[in-house]
Amino acid sequence: MNTRSRPAVSVWIPGALLLITAIVLWHETALSMVSVWLNSTTFNHAFLVPLISAWLIWRKRADLALVSAAPMPWMLVPAALACAVWLMGELAVAGVVTHFALVTMLVLTVPALYGRRVATVIAFPLAFLFFMVPIGEFSQAQMMDWTADFTVLALRATGVPVYREGLNFVIPSGHWSVVEACSGVRYLIASFMVGTLFAYLNYRSIRRRLAFMALSIAVPIVANWLRAYMIVMIGHLTNNQLAAGVDHLVYGWVFFGIVIGIMFYLGSLWAEPDVQAGAQGSQPAVPASSAGATASRWGTMLAMVLLVGGSHWLADRLAQQADRAAPVLSMPGEVGPWRQTSAPLPFEPGFVNPSATAAAAYMSGERRVWVHVAYFRGQSADRKLVTSSHRIEGLGKSDWAVTATDRLRAQDGMPDFDAFTLEPRLSLGRTGTALRVHRVYWVGGRWLTGDARVKMWQAIDLISGRPDDGAVVLLVSPIERTGITQPSARDMQTADAVLAGFARDQLDLLHAELGRARAIDPASR
Repeated sequence: MNTRSRPAVSVWIPGALLLITAIVLWHETALSMVSVWLNSTTFNHAFLVPLISAWLIWRKRADLALVSAAPMPWMLVPAALACAVWLMGELAVAGVVTHFALVTMLVLTVPALYGRRVATVIAFPLAFLFFMVPIGEFSQAQMMDWTADFTVLALRATGVPVYREGLNFVIPSGHWSVVEACSGVRYLIASFMVGTLFAYLNYRSIRRRLAFMALSIAVPIVANWLRAYMIVMIGHLTNNQLAAGVDHLVYGWVFFGIVIGIMFYLGSLWAEPDVQAGAQGSQPAVPASSAGATASRWGTMLAMVLLVGGSHWLADRLAQQADRAAPVLSMPGEVGPWRQTSAPLPFEPGFVNPSATAAAAYMSGERRVWVHVAYFRGQSADRKLVTSSHRIEGLGKSDWAVTATDRLRAQDGMPDFDAFTLEPRLSLGRTGTALRVHRVYWVGGRWLTGDARVKMWQAIDLISGRPDDGAVVLLVSPIERTGITQPSARDMQTADAVLAGFARDQLDLLHAELGRARAIDPASR
């Protein structure tokens, strides 16, 4: 092979400068991503991703020596789109969006500055970088439900009586709960990353790679179900002497390690022989770069720097509009059949660091409704209207558990609502009061549901020069339980009707009060 066909070191300088510039200008995004890696055990593995990707690229060095490094200036179009996505995510305080945009920008550096051929050779190492994006915890609630479903089903199938309330259940030997650590999300994400790498290194055909990647998703989910069931059974059979405390987690990781090891061993039986790097001897070496390519490469690099810098400048300029004094909230008074009472809300909703909160209780005959508002202004990583850190039932070890969720579609001119049923934790053997909760967001004078829609409208408001103010509104009504079972669908429909009637009478007034809080600076009052 002609060694002069290898690209000179100077060819890689524009790419290195662009990577450094993007990370420096978007340093808050990079630091927030690393902070998630540090603080969440689910994503500790992400520290290895750039090292693995660099090693995979190094393995392709002989193949890279055989291709020309010709820039592709038209890649500025997807680069501009990545910057726009980053800007929207920054304004909406959507960390996962900005993280994804940052990694996308880093990946686009290769085809933009070095062309399709170089990008094709190292396509997998570049795609592997997206495992740096800390995403996947959105599935936690669903996986917790699946784990609880399987565990209860398996216990009953093996003759163990179970009483279940949401994610909590009771068996003769004690109480158990499916918490976040039991969801299996960390197993799933780690397995998928390692399984994807295994498939790339051991298989050549796309079909086998995709099949093993799918297996690396299914196996940890099922393994987590079996793990949860085994831990409960070990505790049950040993009178809770084993599988409690630290050994609970130890048994889980040992079992998971064994299952994944077996999966990789079986996968290795169908491994395909590797293709030696640079083995395409028939492919002639081509020039690494020309004077025209060098000029185009530097021009493309400068244009991408301007895109990143421009998005950073615009985000700072628009964010200054949200720097306002804390709002002052007031609740609507007595209107129509509803009169205010002093009855406190039976639980403390878990909203992290709101700018202001307000609450009130109302009665109309025997009907009772509580209203709780959490208002957010000047949103940042520590103060967000929409975040997975919020908990309807309360933060920490709440006495309440969410046992049902629904989406109630708009009727009679009312907005959509997200509906939740809350019950006291483990109220076995006694009747009690459950709660029906309707949740709706208020952003820029709009009633909204859906996290993505809320964040989109927050970003649109800031881009349009409007403040980023938003609020989450909870309407709460009691459900009287008639036994130890969960409230029936009919019971919940009755409570939904009460809350719908209240919303028709009071929601316009609440909308007006929120509008005043958004429009009037308290310092001017």
